[in-house]
Amino acid sequence: MAKITKKQKEAQGKVDESRTYSVADASALLKDVAYANFDESVDLAVRLNVDPRKANQMVRGVVTLPHGTGKDVKVLALVTPDKAKEAEEAGADYVGLDEYLEKIKGGWTDVDVIVTMPSVMGKLGPLGRVLGPRGLMPNPKTGTVTMDIAKAVSDVKAGKIDFKVDKTGIVHAAVGKVSFDAEKIAGNARELLTTLVKLKPQVVKGTYIKSIHIASTMSPSIEIDTKRFTEQ
Repeated sequence: MAKITKKQKEAQGKVDESRTYSVADASALLKDVAYANFDESVDLAVRLNVDPRKANQMVRGVVTLPHGTGKDVKVLALVTPDKAKEAEEAGADYVGLDEYLEKIKGGWTDVDVIVTMPSVMGKLGPLGRVLGPRGLMPNPKTGTVTMDIAKAVSDVKAGKIDFKVDKTGIVHAAVGKVSFDAEKIAGNARELLTTLVKLKPQVVKGTYIKSIHIASTMSPSIEIDTKRFTEQ
């Protein structure tokens, strides 16, 4: 068993595991217990009362975090030449088509998000084995397959993220960086939680959100009170 360091022990000692915190209090405490010497990511883990194996209980969506992700998101726009300038002006890091399809076939996936056009999706199908496991396959439901390439690129750069419940019924999503003000962390977390509530499957009865935890890359997990988000 790994030995707990002095910093880890001090951080754990500041978190009262016998209680749950409001989003605001948890966000403030998170900044207090973060001890790493780099700008840690802040992640939210939300356990839902759903069975992801059933299509009518699959929870998936997109949300634009009001304060961004704090991450420089690298965007690849796979577009035809007539859309290239639009993608470039919107801030896409890489713009092109066939040359990038060949690079992906060779294993290149050094991007965070891929946006494309409906007419190009047929060419991406064979690359599903490369892009799918990395969560890079564009999807109309997340706004990454569209004719409005400029908006798609701008939204991603501004803090738009997509999320999906995993096979254990948990949604994991990054909601900022430790360097953010506590208010900004809380604002992003609330935006994601509010969106999840709106996506509650109609077939789910009783408690929908079973638990919420927030943590940075290295910090102990802090449990958030679910009451505000368990109406419904």
